[in-house]
Amino acid sequence: MSAGEKAKAKTEQAEGKAKQTLGRALGNERMAAEGQAEKSTGDAREAKEKTKDAFKH
Repeated sequence: MSAGEKAKAKTEQAEGKAKQTLGRALGNERMAAEGQAEKSTGDAREAKEKTKDAFKH
């Protein structure tokens, strides 16, 4: 996995989780949903990079 893409995926996951948690704490469902979407984007990016790595070896 390229270091840049891995870092980007982890950042998206962390930011999404934080936004989701904050949204839930504040009772803001829209913010919670946006956070979940960001986290999912990071998860998908990480999965894509792991798949690419699996086929390289």
